[in-house]
Amino acid sequence: MNKNLIQRFSDKSAVIAIVGLGYVGLPLMLRYNGMGFKVIGFDIDDFKVNKLNQGESYIEHIPADKVKAASSSGFEATTDFSRIEECDAIILCVPTPLNKYREPDMSFVINTTDMVKPYLRKGQVLSLESTTYPGTTEEELLPRMQESGFKVGEDVFLVYSPEREDPGNPNFETRTIPKVVGGYAPACLEVGVALYEGVIDKVVPVSSTKVAEMTKLLENIHRAVNIGLVNEMKIVADKMGIDIFEVIDAAATKPFGFTPYYPGPGLGGHCIPIDPFYLTWKAREYGLHTRFIELSGEVNRGMPEYVVSKLIEGLNAAGKSVKGSNILVLGIAYKKNVDDMRESPSVEIMELIEARGGIVAYSDPHVPVFPKMREHSFELSSVALDATTIERYDAVVLATDHNKFDYELILKHAPLIIDSRGIYRGSYDNVVPA
Repeated sequence: MNKNLIQRFSDKSAVIAIVGLGYVGLPLMLRYNGMGFKVIGFDIDDFKVNKLNQGESYIEHIPADKVKAASSSGFEATTDFSRIEECDAIILCVPTPLNKYREPDMSFVINTTDMVKPYLRKGQVLSLESTTYPGTTEEELLPRMQESGFKVGEDVFLVYSPEREDPGNPNFETRTIPKVVGGYAPACLEVGVALYEGVIDKVVPVSSTKVAEMTKLLENIHRAVNIGLVNEMKIVADKMGIDIFEVIDAAATKPFGFTPYYPGPGLGGHCIPIDPFYLTWKAREYGLHTRFIELSGEVNRGMPEYVVSKLIEGLNAAGKSVKGSNILVLGIAYKKNVDDMRESPSVEIMELIEARGGIVAYSDPHVPVFPKMREHSFELSSVALDATTIERYDAVVLATDHNKFDYELILKHAPLIIDSRGIYRGSYDNVVPA
């Protein structure tokens, strides 16, 4: 059975299902489509499905002309999960957030697998790409495939291959980012490698789905811990009157043993603020306390409060309070030059300002209207920046350092700038490092 499926990937006669058409699924769809595969996209969101079928994109860094070209060459999106039966490979790219107790919310993975399960047939491979705790593939997906009477590794195949997308990064794309693949059984791994090696430049096979799951967590925990360290160093350096950005740049000249990480207003995005706690949660099952992970999480979660404390200091020095002041937050996407709002620390900064009686507004060239979010709500639109507008605010908080901002204009006309990104190096009367 696996030889026939591998051949279909090799000659590109296989039909690929991408389930979840967001920041991970959409680029993956474009890559398979661009390599000549028939791709069907599945999503429960009618808005996304309709947009894609009209050849339009809803993600800023993915051009509409690429979506239109995919639609013209056979790609179609649907909410009809019965069409899973038509597909040879089913790739799950669904969210894995945390719940309000900072525990894994596996509902998207479980519900999606349950939607796929009735339409599974022999000769298919199911691949999970969502970041999750070690054991998820075997504990949640495997039994659901077996419930249909299939022998996994013979009739159907199961793999885990973590996504590694970095939205807005011009140096990497889906094709060029090495792909880690783990299989439930040797035959599963063989099929998984075949699934990806035709569209990804380098495939990295590992011995199990658990190893692949842990690999993704280690990558993101490495970043979270190092960012937590440098955020703490920023607070210490500020107390000592030292520019932490100058320190980092100087340390980065060492050609070995040091990797520069830069501080900011907190962690954002779907991965770094969330994924470490998947391992923390799972480690408790083994009686382990992941101290590094939890400490870095504590530091990083405290950064929005730190930024607001610097805002309070700056306003106090000008004889003002946050209450009643007009505050403009610059950049509400979680990172520069993208429209991705997931877990953005800017939003928490806005809420903290409002909670203290401040009148908050924002400017973000990538987010024209504040989007509907599960846990946050602002009826706001982006403010266009000009000299008169900037001067109208008591303070601006630089939260996301988009390239499209005119930093000289902001510096010239803002009465007070709270700079959490190190844009304004040196000493300026109206700039407070944060």
